[in-house]
Amino acid sequence: MQESPGVDIDKLARLSRIQLTEREKTAFSAQVADILGFFQKLQDVDVEGIPPMAHPFEADAPLREDVPATPWKPGRALLNAPASRENQVIVPKVIDDA
Repeated sequence: MQESPGVDIDKLARLSRIQLTEREKTAFSAQVADILGFFQKLQDVDVEGIPPMAHPFEADAPLREDVPATPWKPGRALLNAPASRENQVIVPKVIDDA
């Protein structure tokens, strides 16, 4: 099987916990090599002078001044809770006993 340089398809399959046939290994190896080639093209782009950004649009979150306020009384804080006991919200158990 022709493997792309730097691509260990067997290791990727093991880490992904999938079993691949030799035909799939050949196909996926070529696809991974193509993907890595696209990343190499991105590495070659000159970004000198371009500031990093987290979002393609200018989006400033409107912030309010952080000032202390009187906390809610437990009764008000629990008004929308489906169930409560001793000023605590009761929620369904989400972890089974192992």
